[in-house]
Amino acid sequence: MSSLAAASCESLSPSAESQEKKPLKPCCACPETKKARDACIIENGEEKCQHLIEAHKECMRSLGFKV
Repeated sequence: MSSLAAASCESLSPSAESQEKKPLKPCCACPETKKARDACIIENGEEKCQHLIEAHKECMRSLGFKV
């Protein structure tokens, strides 16, 4: 699920990024906190991962996303 979205974001070539500055998509923002959050939820369930969920929300907010 998330690996598919992450793979599509990471496969952008540097030349494609430099041609036109596009706004950051939510799927590509904060990959570190997103990966940790998703892994925790899969392994432990959402109720045991609130600290990682909040960390990801804070990261998203710091980039200007409204969550």
